[in-house]
This record gives sequence, structure tokens and C-alpha cells, in this order.
Amino acid sequence: MLRIGWFSTGRGEGSRGLLRFVHDRLKATGTDAAIDFVFSNRELGEGEGSDNFFKLVHNYGLPLITHSSAKFRRSQGGRFADHRNEYDRQVMQLLSGHQPDICLFAGYMLIVGGEMCRAYPLLNLHPALPDGPTGTWQEVVWSLIENRASHTGAMMHLATEVVDRGPVVSYVTVPITGGAFSEHWAALGSGDVEGIKAGQGEQFSLFQLIRREQYRREPYLVFETLRQLSLGTLTIKAGTVLDTQREPLSEYAPNGVCLDRQIEEMMADDAAGEGD
Repeated sequence: MLRIGWFSTGRGEGSRGLLRFVHDRLKATGTDAAIDFVFSNRELGEGEGSDNFFKLVHNYGLPLITHSSAKFRRSQGGRFADHRNEYDRQVMQLLSGHQPDICLFAGYMLIVGGEMCRAYPLLNLHPALPDGPTGTWQEVVWSLIENRASHTGAMMHLATEVVDRGPVVSYVTVPITGGAFSEHWAALGSGDVEGIKAGQGEQFSLFQLIRREQYRREPYLVFETLRQLSLGTLTIKAGTVLDTQREPLSEYAPNGVCLDRQIEEMMADDAAGEGD
């Protein structure tokens, strides 16, 4: 069985929704994988969102391990980045009783240092294609708008010291032209994106539509990637992604495995089930 370590700050509904989707789907499909523990860099009482996340974790009966990065930062003084490796060492000590096969960053709002990257195979969900923008999902969406992009996506990659640029495991593409997008792009035209950011901000209709289409597919990407790992179709060893023949994926597929077909099929099945 694939043992999964789940890392999340648990700030909002997105974190709860992703945990709920993956946990329930692993159970429903009989996938040979399970969440071994949940770690959060918040503690109970530090935020309403994370407190609700912790309730969900407890309702599932999953081991919850927490270590407040805010309290750690206050105890150390100065910038968190200057003490990142020490915080990571304390986290790894707390997790010493667990031996996950893979760890997943799912809304984990901290950057980890090299020691932790080397200690665990760390999967990170990034809301862009392998050759797409880096940064937060908000920065990604604004970059897509500024560059009048025709498509975007999301990827699962190994976390390394180079943020958002570790070896890619898998990805899904998301078209953002045509259909409902056409009128929004037409309304944007050659408009001043910086002015829109300052005025409407994230309420801008095109911004909302792009993020919604990304968000719909991300849980499926996480689940299907974990399923492929549980089947042995993909393997991660010593920071390298291997295929079924134990050959490095990077040698012929540097952008990872495209899971568009599997994800579209799952989404279609779910939509059909909702209509029954």
C-alpha cells in the first residue's frame, strides 16, 4: 500500500475540499493507497479555517501532527527563512514515527529547505503547466491574463530547493479560450491589466473564470497521480521519477505524464452520476 503523508496549512475551504476529495475517492475506488498522517504548520486556535480543517482530519480518524510556524518564528526572531532548516528538522523529528512512501503538499504555505527535500519524496501541486508561470495561484492567473494565454493547467512535481521547478511527475491541461472565455477575452482587449488588478482585483470576471477551470481539475490530478504511483506505473526514487521499466521519465518526457484523458473521463463520469 502507498502510504501518503499529507502536508497542509489548512487555511480554507480549498484545503478541506482537496483532502475530502482524495480521501473519499481513494476509499471509493479501492485504490491501494491511504493517508498515513496529516501535518499542518498551524495549531488549534490559530485560525478558523485551519480549525475546520482539523475537524475534518479528526472526523476521518487520521493522525494529525502540528507545529506552529508562527510560534516558531516568534521564538527565533528575525526572518523565518533564516531558520527554515531548523524548523524543518523539528518537523521531521515529530514525523519520525511515520514512514510515508510519498508526501504531498496540498495547500502547504511554507517553502521547505534542502534537508527536508532530500529526506522525503515530496510532491507539490502547482497551478500551472510545467513551462508555465511560477508563484502563487493568484500570480499565475494574472500572468496568464497579462500574456493573453490560450491554455493553462496544473502539474505535480517533486519539491526541491528551486521553487516550482522540481522534476515533473504529471500534468493536466486547461484550455482558456473559446466558449465562455471568448466574451471575457474580448472585453479585456488591449486593456490595462495593472489597472484592472488595482481596481477590480480578483473579482475580475476573467480572473474568476480561469481560476475556476483550474480548480475543477486539480483534485483529479492529485488523485490520479497518487493512483499511478500506487499501481507502480510511476515510481519516485532518489529524487528521480521512473516509469514502469524503471527508466527516468525525464529522458523522454521532461514535462511528466499527461493525464488529460484520465481526468476528462473521471470528470465526465462524475457529471453523468450527478445527472442520474
